Formats: sequence, C-alpha cells, structure tokens
Amino acid sequence: MSRRSALNLKSKPIRPETSSRPMLLLQWYDRHRRRLPWRAAPGEASDPYRVWLSEIMLQQTTVKAVGPYFEKFVARWPDVTALGRASLDDVLRMWAGLGYYSRARNLHACAVAVAREHGGVFPDTEEGLRALPGIGPYTAAAIAAIAFDRRTMPVDGNIERVVSRLFAVEDELPQAKPLIQQLAATLLADSRAGDSAQALMDLGASICTPKKPACSLCPLNEDCTARAQGSQETFPRKAPKKSGTLRRGAAFVITRGDELLVRSRPEKGLLGGMTEVPGSDWLAGQEDAAAKQQAPELKGLSRWQRKVGVVTHVFTHFPLELVVYTAQVEARTRAPAGMRWVPIASLADEALPNVMRKVIAHALDV
Repeated sequence: MSRRSALNLKSKPIRPETSSRPMLLLQWYDRHRRRLPWRAAPGEASDPYRVWLSEIMLQQTTVKAVGPYFEKFVARWPDVTALGRASLDDVLRMWAGLGYYSRARNLHACAVAVAREHGGVFPDTEEGLRALPGIGPYTAAAIAAIAFDRRTMPVDGNIERVVSRLFAVEDELPQAKPLIQQLAATLLADSRAGDSAQALMDLGASICTPKKPACSLCPLNEDCTARAQGSQETFPRKAPKKSGTLRRGAAFVITRGDELLVRSRPEKGLLGGMTEVPGSDWLAGQEDAAAKQQAPELKGLSRWQRKVGVVTHVFTHFPLELVVYTAQVEARTRAPAGMRWVPIASLADEALPNVMRKVIAHALDV
C-alpha cells in the first residue's frame, strides 16, 4: 500500500470485510490471550502500576527475560509509592542484567514524580502520562489504553509487523512509523481499547512472527494483503541497519584476597550509576598500550597479567572489545579515591551491567 492511498483511508468507506477486523481480533484474543504476570485477568481492572512497570521493562527486551525481573520488583515494591521511596542504588541493583540502564533511572524518577506530585496515582490521559519522566508517546498510549481503556492504539514491534503485513506497507522503517500508526488505529474496537492493543501484541508475538508466521491460524488471514501476495515474511520493510564503529578499551580486575576493586560510573551517560571494575576510555582505534596506561595505581602493584582473548559486547550504537588485565594486591591495600573493595561473594548484590559481568567472569575464570 502506498502512503497516498493509505492516507486517503478516512475519505473512503470501509469495506464490509475490513470493518469486522476489530471484532475478529477481540474474539481471537478472548480465546488465545497470553497469561502474563502484569496482565489483568478477564473481567478484572488493570493495575496502572503493573502496566507501567511492565511497559518500561519490555522496551527492547523480551517477555521471557522480563518475567523474573517484574516478579522481583513487585514483590519488593508492590506499588508506585513504595518504589518512589526506594533509593536509586537499590533500583539499579534489582535492574542489573536487564540492560538499557537509563530505563531504570527513568523508572525511579517517574515513581518519585507520581508519588510526590500525583499522590501515588498515575494520570489517566496520554498527555498527563507523557509529562512524566521516561514515558514517551508509545508508553503513554500503552498505559492509557491498557490501564485506563482510553481509545488509542500503541504501536510496538509486534503491532508494527502485523499492520505492515496486513496492509502491505511498502515504506521502510523508521519512516513508515506514522503511516503504520494511522493504519493500526483502524483496528481499534469501539470499546475495549486495551484489549484491542493487547490482541494485536499477542497476534504478533504468537502468530504473525518475524519468521514463518502461522498464517493459517490468524483471524485476519483472509484479508491480509501480504499473505495474498505470498510476501508476508518480507514485511516490515526496513532500511539497512547501520552498525557503529568498533570501540576498544581495557578493563582492570584487581583482587585483594576475596575482594574485588570496583567503582561507580557517573550518574549521567552510558550505564550511568552502574558498578564497574576500573577501566580505560572506550575509543575507536585505541591501541592496547594506550589503554593500559590508564590502569589505576595501587601501592605495591607493579605487574599486570593480560588474560588471553578479549571480552566483546554490543551496545545499541557500537560494538565493544575489552582487553582484560588482572592483578593481586596485599591484604591492607587501600582503594584509590572513588573506588571501593567489595566481597566477590556479594557481587550479585552490585549493580553490574552485563558487560562487567562478562569481564569479571573472564578474569576470574568463572
């Protein structure tokens, strides 16, 4: 479908076979809805806190990965007021391993704002929700629809895929997003907006999958343009992905008996506030010798052992390679300014990002 024809949808009568799409989706959803820990049971009102928490966690993360973290969070902080009273350090520790750590900082800031400025009650409109820290257009629409049944259609990756196939949207992502948003809105039922959105999410997750979609089981299969063309797996169209420039650096793993030297990253920036072992800058084309010169200085430390191999990690905008050096110091060696010793046995309680978990595992052979 071209952009011009799609944008003229409002001026043309809806064909009888397409006007039933929202009802077909809801009928399918009532039979096949996924059971998710944050989703209200049929007939029950959704909890805005659980909807918001799950939506923040699910950004760029899979349902399978989020499940255990969601359960831990609601067990520790059962409502937004409790989360707002928590320290950022505690939130980061609980979040460690889930990735994209700016989400955790925004999560805490949002909880504080809702507790202090809204009496622990989430705003029930998209506009009010978007004024909160860390809540963008999609998340605001998702919370408004699912938690408050506002008639709006959030468009996540699953819905994007379903809609692009249903209408055979030829425009490439991300430029196609406004068009897909408009087309997705035509799939809203007159009521049960939240269920309409979740039906499309579930359809994309379980039936209209990226590869080998189960078209024969889809409630909209008779009206899917891409399926009629036999081209469903080619949608959505995507512009070639640009890979960032490789950055290189060094990580220094220093032990004092059964303790490890760590520090906290600056609050702002990549992995803000997270725990790490000392390291060099991460720069494109950085030579190993230059990176090693940025090693911390400790009394009695004169020799570094370089571990064989490198630790690799891929961030959103760039891949990273780290050379790992290890050293041991005497029992009473003081930590340099801004650093601290922590028991290796308690590292699980530290807010370690995945890249640092890899570094420590590589250095300590665990």
